[in-house]
Amino acid sequence: MLQQTVRVKNGAEWLIECLKKEAVEMIYGYPGGAVLPLYDALYESGVKHILARHEQGAIHAAEGYARITGKAGVVVVTSGPGATNVVTGLADALADSLPLVVITGQVATGVIGTDAFQEADVVNMTSPITKHSFQVRDAKDIPNIVKQAFYIAQTGRPGPVVIDLPKDMMIATVTEPAILQELENYQVPHQPNKVQIDAVATLLKTSKRPIILAGAGVNGAFAKDELTEFSNKTNIPVINTLLGLGNISPDSPLAFGMAGMHGNYAANRAIYECDVLLAIGARFDDRLVGAQEHFAAGAKIVHIDIDPSEIDKVFKATIGIVADAKAALIALNQLSINTADEGEWLERLQSYKVKHPLGYEASQNNVIKPQAVIEAISEETKGTAIVSTDVGQHQMWTAQFYKFKEERALISSGGLGTMGFGLPAAIGGQMANPNRMVVAIVGDGGFQMTLQELALLKEFNLNIKVFILNNASLGMVKQWQHQFYEQRYSESVFDGQPDFVKLAEAYGITGKRITQADKVATQVAAVFAIPGPVVVDVHINQTETVTPMVPPGKGIHQMEGVVGK
Repeated sequence: MLQQTVRVKNGAEWLIECLKKEAVEMIYGYPGGAVLPLYDALYESGVKHILARHEQGAIHAAEGYARITGKAGVVVVTSGPGATNVVTGLADALADSLPLVVITGQVATGVIGTDAFQEADVVNMTSPITKHSFQVRDAKDIPNIVKQAFYIAQTGRPGPVVIDLPKDMMIATVTEPAILQELENYQVPHQPNKVQIDAVATLLKTSKRPIILAGAGVNGAFAKDELTEFSNKTNIPVINTLLGLGNISPDSPLAFGMAGMHGNYAANRAIYECDVLLAIGARFDDRLVGAQEHFAAGAKIVHIDIDPSEIDKVFKATIGIVADAKAALIALNQLSINTADEGEWLERLQSYKVKHPLGYEASQNNVIKPQAVIEAISEETKGTAIVSTDVGQHQMWTAQFYKFKEERALISSGGLGTMGFGLPAAIGGQMANPNRMVVAIVGDGGFQMTLQELALLKEFNLNIKVFILNNASLGMVKQWQHQFYEQRYSESVFDGQPDFVKLAEAYGITGKRITQADKVATQVAAVFAIPGPVVVDVHINQTETVTPMVPPGKGIHQMEGVVGK
């Protein structure tokens, strides 16, 4: 009888074992010479690997997965260009607080620093755009590094972590890994300070014009129910940031929509006129704030955020609370908070909402209005789809006209504004929740940056409906050139475009085209009746602009293009 021999594991095999212990469901990646030992270990591991068609596609897909699940998306790429191709995704994930663990191959330790073939200084390159960057220097440390990477990525304010893995560390044999160690200097407060919570209650009791500014942190904490309960108990209106959409139902009488550069009039006036601004999981970015001197100028600001560095970064908070959004809302809901009579305040905001709604002019000559397309998609999906967008005009129209009724349903690049994000992020979102309808709404410019990922739609038969709002231009760039650069459209209009329907068919995917305004509703409905992936080329009005708008340098109340004004 043959005696079975036990093979000593190498570093790559230990890494795969560690990923299994972290309950990693899938890896997005692209192989290359420096990571071949890792891919060899992956071969019979049972861990699902998604072969993207470009490293940028892999990391954006991982971001989509992370946005929907709250768990770390995992990426594996090779050294040199493989690593540099994920830099944009790392910066994007850091800006939007998405947990990622990105494993980059590296040349052998003996030649690091010699400009070896496909060498790049990954640690120094990625340190400013990650929560932490590791480089493995002893294969025995792999379990510790992996454990720490996932912990850092997923706790506190989530974000990306890099593990730079030299090739010799992957093939080094390891019989006894180092003992797992806890992180000693990384402590994340989750529970709010009770004295500060009580102070918030006291402040709200005297407030006549309070508002809640609910950001991405509320979605990140899965705190929609707690936010809704708090708003209903206190009768305080809720305003959303772009990435906060979905954390309160748009059907709530206390929901006043998105604020900011392309927010709605009622939301922006609420911020301008409030006397207490309770910001939860929002970081006061410039596209929200506009001219700082006009943003909640007469208000006391309460800022609740898991990241202590955000408190007082833009505005000095009257009360700054470092805590998880869900934990803070639970604590607030346990108190009896009787705000001052807000009837007049709510009536005023409601009048703004009625007199100055989001709107658009009717179609002329049967030319499609992009807003009508978004409304049709929202109606067909009943506001419950996972919606991924690219960056530009279509992104803002989606934020304005899609009625997000679910938390964590919008996958969009908010902080970095990364074109090419929408399609691969939709793939990650669909793989994270295969039973949900997923819609990718993209522009013709951004779509062409990562369209090669259409291959995955066919390969995995993903039920993703891709709507290309095609205006044959870089729409937002062109809009700014029209408004601020004397209509000098420098390199913002495409002279030639591919046939997107034939392109979809080349990938084995159903392609459809919508060109007439009077057929939008019926043809959008027909798209959703088709099983599996569909690419829809929607020809929209090239001169259409996103309105309303707070021009650069203006206050949040100085909006242009407001309906009814």
